[in-house]
Amino acid sequence: MEAFSTKIFLIVFAFSFITYSIQANESQQSNTLFIRNSCSSTTYPKLCYTSLVKHADSIQTNRVLLTSTALNVTLASAKSTSTFMSTLAKSHGLNPKEVAAMKDCIEVLSGSVDELRRSIDEISRLRTSNFELTMSDIQTWVSAALTDENTCTDGFQEINVTGNIKTIVRGKIVQVAQLTSNALALINKLATSHP
Repeated sequence: MEAFSTKIFLIVFAFSFITYSIQANESQQSNTLFIRNSCSSTTYPKLCYTSLVKHADSIQTNRVLLTSTALNVTLASAKSTSTFMSTLAKSHGLNPKEVAAMKDCIEVLSGSVDELRRSIDEISRLRTSNFELTMSDIQTWVSAALTDENTCTDGFQEINVTGNIKTIVRGKIVQVAQLTSNALALINKLATSHP
């Protein structure tokens, strides 16, 4: 009788585990599909998806969490790029114009980082009662951050920087700008989703 009870317990346990695994897999698929569909309306959908899919478990299918995560991913990239450029500006072999453009770019990126931080702070305080005003502020700040990033790349175009420096800087800034553009598209979608 005890062996029979043990077998029943094991069967029930195995069935429960399989059911849980199937539900978890379906939930994960639902989360990633939500991210893919949300990213399809951005300018750079592939980058949007790859930058957010690793956060699918925390985002689930929540549009506010999706937007907040996109802002956090963008902020991390902007901070990393700013640090990289600070290091690069101190390296030897740059001419004075390149150093000046690099410093200007770092300063502009600092503004972008501040605007992204402000947006993240505001989205964490998003409520039904302050939705329109908060979303308007966030849209303004993220648009300004995108403008700052474009100003940085323009500075390098104006002095005709050639070679590796231009390629490296442009690659880093373009990625931050693309992430910012995607975050702005998700913000705009969130703003229009409110009744």
